[in-house]
Amino acid sequence: MTTCAECSFEYELALAPAVSALAKGHASEYADLLKQEPSLLQLRPAPQVWSPLEYSCHMRDVLLVQRERVLAARRLDGLVAESMGRDERVEHDGYALQTPTDVARQLHDATLLFANVLDRLSPDDWDRTLTYTYPQREERSLRWLAVHTLHELRHHLLDMRRQLEPPSRRLTL
Repeated sequence: MTTCAECSFEYELALAPAVSALAKGHASEYADLLKQEPSLLQLRPAPQVWSPLEYSCHMRDVLLVQRERVLAARRLDGLVAESMGRDERVEHDGYALQTPTDVARQLHDATLLFANVLDRLSPDDWDRTLTYTYPQREERSLRWLAVHTLHELRHHLLDMRRQLEPPSRRLTL
């Protein structure tokens, strides 16, 4: 089992059918964090580290991209999930200039869209595969894609909390 060295998330593939419900809970956590002062949400702690607002925009887009990947993998064999251009999107979509309340709503909607396609997977669908290109090119199941998306949600919540919450109030995942 793979474990993230930074956030300790364990890629437990049996968790995949629960990702839909768990993702919805995490969307609420993002929305709560996005209620903070916009100037704090836009602040980057270092030039190469995203702001909390940018992490939220990234997660919104990840959920939308992952939804499309699930839908495509259900109808196509041999699908290659090409890079979503995560770093380019920050500038190309103006993440830092977006309105936090809009991003919270959009992230919630993206979560519902992603959860809907997961909820519609049959037991056989969970084992459908696509070639995932990050962090290395490898064939992955939709089960893995769901769990990987949950990891992204949790990991970036941790990133945001590190920036927004005093150490004494930080929650662990």
